[in-house]
Amino acid sequence: MTTPAPDRSLAVAAGALPAPLRAEVEALATEASRVDGAAALSEDALLRLRTTSLASHLLLRDGDELAGYAQLAPTDADAPAAGELLVHPAHRRRGAGRLLLDRVVEVAGPAGALLWSHGDTPGAAALAAAGGWARVRELWRMERSLAGLADLEVPALPAGVRVRPFVPGQDDEAWVAVNAAAFATHAEQGRWTLADLRLRLREPWFDPALLLLAEDTTGPQPRLVGSCWMKVAPAVPGGPDVGELYVLGLAPAAAGRGLGRALLVRGLQALLPRGAAGGSAAMPVELYVDGDNEPATRLYARLGFARVAVDVQYRSPTA
Repeated sequence: MTTPAPDRSLAVAAGALPAPLRAEVEALATEASRVDGAAALSEDALLRLRTTSLASHLLLRDGDELAGYAQLAPTDADAPAAGELLVHPAHRRRGAGRLLLDRVVEVAGPAGALLWSHGDTPGAAALAAAGGWARVRELWRMERSLAGLADLEVPALPAGVRVRPFVPGQDDEAWVAVNAAAFATHAEQGRWTLADLRLRLREPWFDPALLLLAEDTTGPQPRLVGSCWMKVAPAVPGGPDVGELYVLGLAPAAAGRGLGRALLVRGLQALLPRGAAGGSAAMPVELYVDGDNEPATRLYARLGFARVAVDVQYRSPTA
């Protein structure tokens, strides 16, 4: 076990962090993002900083400076906790990462932990290897330009299906139900609750015109069978806007009819007015997909996306 240096201290907090601590973590993440060229904390992690979740926050100080941070959130019973870890660039290669990693194992307990490394940096790989953590999952970031999206052929919708924008307060429950069915085997997405959705609906980037719903109209009442949610926001704090395929999901019964591609092309083209308003037809559009999801990666490649970065998830030796 790594022993803290005399000027280091490591505290563990639970739930939402107070505003001053949150600001310190966000500043640390901004600097790490700038140096590493990848967002140091995911959106989920940033949301947990300011909500009353069950997440644990590990804060490593070197004197008065926040040198490192790790976050762990519980998953299913007896499953590894999931989280993220980052070290301030000025405090790397001085044992801070290993100290945090060892404490993560203690906090996680017998079920162990899963940690994301954003950008697949050599430093994170070396830290994981030294601690005996195994590389278990790759999440690809794929990207293309906004330019040329207007030229994509728009596939016809399956018979009886219509597409319309999301209406907050009216479609919330139906969207959560379809999302849960679409991502029933997904480690994170399938667990979204109504509260998780509404957190995002309150974010400054949310635009209901970019959340497209597919409804089956063949029954007595329209029935939600899929959605394509696009997002426009800076990828890193203070950076330029980036378009993102945020969530694309279909009810299992609606799969295999071409609806996914039809929704996706419509969602991508819904970004065009946002790019024009920002004066940039070259605005990048990105998405995240598991590297072993070959059908999805092939679809995205056919639509002009190419892999530009990889996030890696590591599993602790006890998990």
